[in-house]
Amino acid sequence: MFPRKLASAAAAAARAGSRGGGLLALLANQCRFVTGLRVRRAQQIAQLYGRLYSDSARRVLLGRLWRRLRGRAGHASAVMAALAGVFVWEEERIQEEELQRSIDEMRRLEEMSTVFQSSGVDRHPPEPNPQTEGSEDSGAKAQLWEMVMEKKHFKLWRRPITGTHLYQYRVFGTYTDVTPRQFFNVQLDTEYRKKWDALVIKLEVIERDVVSGSEVLHWVTHFPYPMYSRDYVYVRRYSVDQENNLMVLVSRAVEHPSVPESPEFVRVRSYESQMVIRPHKSFDENGFDYLLTYSDNPQTVFPRYCVSWMVSSGMPDFLEKLHMATLKAKNMEIKVKDYISAKPLEMGGEAKATSPSSERNSEGSCGPARIEYA
Repeated sequence: MFPRKLASAAAAAARAGSRGGGLLALLANQCRFVTGLRVRRAQQIAQLYGRLYSDSARRVLLGRLWRRLRGRAGHASAVMAALAGVFVWEEERIQEEELQRSIDEMRRLEEMSTVFQSSGVDRHPPEPNPQTEGSEDSGAKAQLWEMVMEKKHFKLWRRPITGTHLYQYRVFGTYTDVTPRQFFNVQLDTEYRKKWDALVIKLEVIERDVVSGSEVLHWVTHFPYPMYSRDYVYVRRYSVDQENNLMVLVSRAVEHPSVPESPEFVRVRSYESQMVIRPHKSFDENGFDYLLTYSDNPQTVFPRYCVSWMVSSGMPDFLEKLHMATLKAKNMEIKVKDYISAKPLEMGGEAKATSPSSERNSEGSCGPARIEYA
């Protein structure tokens, strides 16, 4: 009697499970159907707006939709922006807080350096203490900085990025034979970099944010043989604080609809760089300290120590090339754009592809950037 009841109960459970599975399958099919309808509808809306509005008008419209839909499940606005081929600055522009974090870190190192100078130690700061870096990424905060290289004009540290095989790097250095203005301008001038950096294959400004002055750039660069060339799409923003005698430049990787991934290059999707410059006296007198913090994932299959060696040797080499390019611009009076005197939005003539050609021409016509000798 008991086995018969057990078999009957098992059969009933199987029928219930079958009905439950059928309901789940029906629900999944319904979800797929509704999602497909909404995606097709969004594509149709994007095509319609593409015919009715200019790129600038679409950007304003998408910005308003983003602000209205932000925080809702699924970030529907992000999907609409991607379908419409519009870069949403509301999410991607570099914020004031990011600039301030870099400045605060420079000030912490300066305070540490002052303490050690009073004890008779040179002007470079000691190894940064991770316990004092509460504003940085929490994943890297617990890691200790390791001294990698010490030269006359700079010191280089690194620390592991938690959960990865990569390192974050930091350089604190000093130059006394060029002015902060010259050094800063040479870094920002993309046209001049194509001349002094032989590794550059392509470097151009794609789009500019009219609110913050942030810029999206596409940078293609050679990597050491036998590796493929890499390309970076990143947003950058710079700020010059005349009152506090500071300059800061912050960059990080982004995605942009007008720069799809190319099979010719390896796309680097993880990249961050922050540089802060502190003049010893003024922007136009020789002498300054700088703090550079950098990390990226070059997407290589080489072991960690190989990647570390490439970055550890490549960063000082880049800084020396940057320094020599600044000296060359100074001594030979090469024309370099003055990014300190000109506001970020006045640099519009440099942009290559902020929008369709009509908008590009109108943006470039709003006044050329001031050109001065670096």
